[in-house]
Amino acid sequence: MYHLAKMQSLISFVTERDGIADKAALAKQVQAQFSLTKVRSVYYCDDFAIRFCTSARRSFGNTVLALSALQRYDRAPFVVCLVMPDRNALMLANTTFLRKISHSSQELRTDNIRGSFNGSDIMRDFAGRSNEPDNFAFLFAAHEKHTFSENLERLVEATNGIQPTGGRVLLSARQISCIMRSVERTQDFLQSDCCAALRRDLEARVCAVESEIVKAAEIDNVNIRGRSMEYLLTSDGEPRNDLLDALRAGSSLPKIYTADGLGDYSCEFDDFHVEVDIKTKMLFLSSTPKGYNIDKLLAFLAEEKSVYLIYVVAVDEDRHISTRLCSPYHRQILERTRIMKHWAGRNSRGVTQYDGHALESAVFDFDDSIDAIAAKEFLKRCLDL
Repeated sequence: MYHLAKMQSLISFVTERDGIADKAALAKQVQAQFSLTKVRSVYYCDDFAIRFCTSARRSFGNTVLALSALQRYDRAPFVVCLVMPDRNALMLANTTFLRKISHSSQELRTDNIRGSFNGSDIMRDFAGRSNEPDNFAFLFAAHEKHTFSENLERLVEATNGIQPTGGRVLLSARQISCIMRSVERTQDFLQSDCCAALRRDLEARVCAVESEIVKAAEIDNVNIRGRSMEYLLTSDGEPRNDLLDALRAGSSLPKIYTADGLGDYSCEFDDFHVEVDIKTKMLFLSSTPKGYNIDKLLAFLAEEKSVYLIYVVAVDEDRHISTRLCSPYHRQILERTRIMKHWAGRNSRGVTQYDGHALESAVFDFDDSIDAIAAKEFLKRCLDL
């Protein structure tokens, strides 16, 4: 049911705050104004649900919500509020207005609801009407004519019709041999003076921005929090200074651009090429951190001298920082690494995910042993995917 007065009130409240350019601040104001309940990233009441996203422009490809979560809110208007620098754009994202589900939904079926939709999956026009507030009443009336099951069947067909693109790395016998040798190569690096130098470098970087890391740990948005802490540790120059100033002043954060590569920090030594993935762990929050893209890891390990490491930066409730440089082959990490193939595209081996306790355990109760046989068995599993 479309509650006209309540929806008009929501639209007016949000548009009056054009230029706020702060997703968290706007969400907080909307929640207070309409007494909304928050579940994960969605704010809702009986009359509508709203998800806040941020982008520099109206076209955006960020993940919005899991399809299984959308099912809960689909009976009422599900509004996406896109917070841009100069205005706040509103659009409906009920299942009727989705073109497809993202490529991550490899196992999506009518009896197996999987995957999420991105901003680019939301229709900008429907039945000759643009997806904007002036047409919300018309659009939702059209949506009410379709059941979730009917839309699900359509989305399954549209999603499964997508042709896979890119991703899966093809490897020669020589490259596979190099990948398998990466276990011994990693062990050699961890026992070398190069590793000690890298550890000192990372520790110095943490010490230089310790107070700012603590402030960044208070950011609610897990993606912005992680990117901010990574940026503090790995970048130099003016953009980093802007972030430092914003954290110190408690003002809105600047745009943070991080590369979508395997690691966050690279080091070259005579005998080793090291990629370090920085993982931030808030000890007062439960989490299952994202690991690595398996194809990207295999492609890197297929290169001579390659070593892939994890640098865990943990912040406790007293805002004390602890760190650990370790390898995904270390027993504590390897045993708690899960392959999540459904998160990746069809033409991909998938990604990994860490049990949050694995990173915590590595920091505070570290076992520096590496079971080379188990590590190579894991690599074989990845290669066989």
